[in-house]
Amino acid sequence: DLFVVVDCGALPKNLIGSELFGHVRGAFTGATDNKRGLIEAADRGTLFLDEIGELPLELQPQLLRVLEKREVRPIGETKSRKVNLRVVAATNRDMGELMRAGLFREDLYFRLAVVQAQVPPLRARKDDIPLLVSHFLHVLGKPGLQLSEEVMAQLQAHDWPGNVRELRNVMERGLSLG
Repeated sequence: DLFVVVDCGALPKNLIGSELFGHVRGAFTGATDNKRGLIEAADRGTLFLDEIGELPLELQPQLLRVLEKREVRPIGETKSRKVNLRVVAATNRDMGELMRAGLFREDLYFRLAVVQAQVPPLRARKDDIPLLVSHFLHVLGKPGLQLSEEVMAQLQAHDWPGNVRELRNVMERGLSLG
């Protein structure tokens, strides 16, 4: 299945609209060609909006329109295009606080929060560490490598304030340094 990931916190604020919704040639300075947005690229698949709490307030109505009408309108275009997609969003921000501060629209939040899942921090689910280690070894090109019981015990003893991303970085560093 098609799975398109958008890290809303990593995209520059001035480009996120174009990245998400696309644009037509001449829509703004530097738009020399038509560009298909990531929402349209996820048509018939899943769009994963990571760090949705970082999405600028001025783009939130456009995303709400995508969710409600199942259509996207590229920047500078007059016609909308139909899209059929699932949207999954994640954030480490307190969405209630963002809404109270006026930084995130309540209507968009409730449209996104149809099904909610709270994922506990890695330190609260240490039994997942061996499975995650195995996954990262596979992804990093070392699927047959086995860690010693001592190393695995050290990994499971750590508090992992950076959660799964920190564990992946430790695995990469360990493989890089041998």
